[in-house]
Amino acid sequence: MTDQPRARRMDATDMARVAVFAAIVAVLGLPGGFTVFGAVPITAQTLGVMLAGAILGPWLGALSMTVLLALVAVGLPLLAGGRGGIGVFFGPSAGYLVGWVAGALVIGLIVHAGGRKPVTWRTVLGIVTGGILVVYVLGIPVQSAVTHLPLADTALLSLVFVPGDLVKAVIATAVVMTLVRAYPRAFRRTWPARVHAAEPAEPVRVP
Repeated sequence: MTDQPRARRMDATDMARVAVFAAIVAVLGLPGGFTVFGAVPITAQTLGVMLAGAILGPWLGALSMTVLLALVAVGLPLLAGGRGGIGVFFGPSAGYLVGWVAGALVIGLIVHAGGRKPVTWRTVLGIVTGGILVVYVLGIPVQSAVTHLPLADTALLSLVFVPGDLVKAVIATAVVMTLVRAYPRAFRRTWPARVHAAEPAEPVRVP
């Protein structure tokens, strides 16, 4: 019977990594953003969400986004354009912010599925699913409700975000796969060795 890996408790290093990725997302908001039809701003911060989920894993990635949003809620201007305060959670972008937490969780679950080493196809799948689809699924209905715009129209207008998000997904995937090859310690994980199937023996010819 094989031993199942035991869950590792969060330590000071994990907490520091959570803080670092919360800070990365905040820094990515420094250039600001621009709004589409006066509603939700387009920013680089979702790139940080993608990296947090893919590098920290599901739980720490989601925790890093939770920490960031908690700091925003108490008034720190950590969102693009120097936005902060509890009011942002009642605006058009509120659903997208909650989507950052869920998105990081989903990204980590897919990228590190089964405790396996990240590979390109699973990283792309995780980042697109969690970092784009999940964020949109949570963000669009809230934006529609706050702006009083029909859901279908809001979804259509949100298509303007897609090209930029796909570019961010490509960048995030490139960063993750570079770290896997050059600095796997960034993930702070132990991956099981790949088991190669035994090659079939050549048939013995009987004279």
